[in-house]
Parts: sequence; C-alpha cells; structure tokens
Amino acid sequence: MKVPWWNVGWIVMLGMMVGGGVWAEEPLGVQDPAVSSALLGKADNAAICLIEPSMEVDVGTPADGVLKVVNADRGDLVQRDQLLAKLDTAVQEAAANVLAAKAAYGTRRFERNEDLQKRQLISNQELDEIATEQKLAELELKERREQIRLRSIFSPIRGIVAERYRNRGDLVKQEKIFRIVQLDPLHVETVLPANFFGRVTMGQEFEVLPQLVGHPFVARVSAIDRVIDAASSTFRVRLLVANPAFEITPGQRCSINFKPVGTDP
Repeated sequence: MKVPWWNVGWIVMLGMMVGGGVWAEEPLGVQDPAVSSALLGKADNAAICLIEPSMEVDVGTPADGVLKVVNADRGDLVQRDQLLAKLDTAVQEAAANVLAAKAAYGTRRFERNEDLQKRQLISNQELDEIATEQKLAELELKERREQIRLRSIFSPIRGIVAERYRNRGDLVKQEKIFRIVQLDPLHVETVLPANFFGRVTMGQEFEVLPQLVGHPFVARVSAIDRVIDAASSTFRVRLLVANPAFEITPGQRCSINFKPVGTDP
C-alpha cells in the first residue's frame, strides 16, 4: 500500500526531532513504537506540530499585457481589495471611449424617435429596432469596461506578500504575479497516532509552544480527519489561533500539550 505524501513527510520530520532529543521520554502507550516515540511523550502528552498560514493565494490576471503599475513587494502587508498591480489599458480605454460615444448617441436617437412614435410618425417596429441597437451598444460598453477591470489586480485577502514573480514592464500572459499568505488566523497542523482518535474533539483548546520565536499560546481544534490512515496508523488534527497583530511567526515547528486548557496538572 502506498503511504500518502503527508504521512511520509511528517514521519520523517518527527523521526528527526526525536533523534535530536526533543522528547526523550517513553511514549504514551502507542502500539507502533516508531510512530509513538515521534509523536507523544508520556509525561507531558506533547505532540510536535507545524505553524502554517491559514491560506495561500496565487494572484494574477486572466488577461495578457504589459505590467504598467506594481504597488506591492515581498513582505508588504496588503489589505483586502487593495490594488496590487495594473496592466497597460491604453488601447482598451480608447475602445471603451468609442463604445461610450455610440451608446450615448443611441440614447439620444431613441429619445427622438420615441417622440416621433407617440405622434405615429414611425412604427412600433422601427422604434423597437432603435431601442435594441441602443441596448446592444450599452452592453458592449459594459463588456469592455469589465475587460479593463480585469487588467487591475486586487488582493482577495488581508495578508503578507510572500512572493512577487513579475516586475514593472514585464509582459505577462495569464499568469500569477503575487503569492499572498493569510496570517490571521494561523493553522497549527499535527499528526497523532490512531489510539488518540476520539480523545481529541472539535472546539477543544490546547497550549502550543513555538520552537523558535514567540510565547506559548492557546489554539482551538478546528478540523479532525474522519478517516485513520491505515498505512501509518495516524490521523491529522488542525488547530486554529487568531493572530491579528502577526505576533506568531508561521513556518516554525512547535509542540502541543494535549492536556486540555483549564484542567488540573
């Protein structure tokens, strides 16, 4: 049976941490020694984990063109709906101006002929044709303006620019230009042995200790695998923690004390 990639990666990482002496205590009653020794310590019910952004978004444009404006760089904090970049729109705006003039003329023409129709100087069919032409001109103008809007790139989330792939003046062809990560909230991902299935429930809160930088914090269980992986006899758990001031740094390993917050030692 083929072992899923996420299980292989976690087991390798966990094995390295155990080999380095992160938890030297005897495992907490797990049947598979290789997995249990890596995941849990008997004394503190601790499991290793990884702090990750809650969302990663590749932002680009469905249009082809030359980047005229770039307003964000790697490491910048961006707000939702903030303008990040814009393609050159000179040709599209000129075409939109032509369509706007046609639409305006169609409106004036319809108003004049509507008055003639009331005096029965033209037929209802003629007036209907004029009204249809005017409506089509307005729809064409709306379509052109929407095409222009698609040449502006806005941030879909509040977050940090992790990568900028193109520079001002580059020719882009329907490709990603930025990668943005959402750091509020953060995900805390861990893998637990099968005998812990059912002992961790949705909404429980546990203390998390970052390995490199930051202070301990409390995270809430937001997702639990409903299926145990048979090959590794493990399942994944995700915890959620608010990070409005970006005080918690993602990308670092951590440990979770799986003794619920508020219980006696």
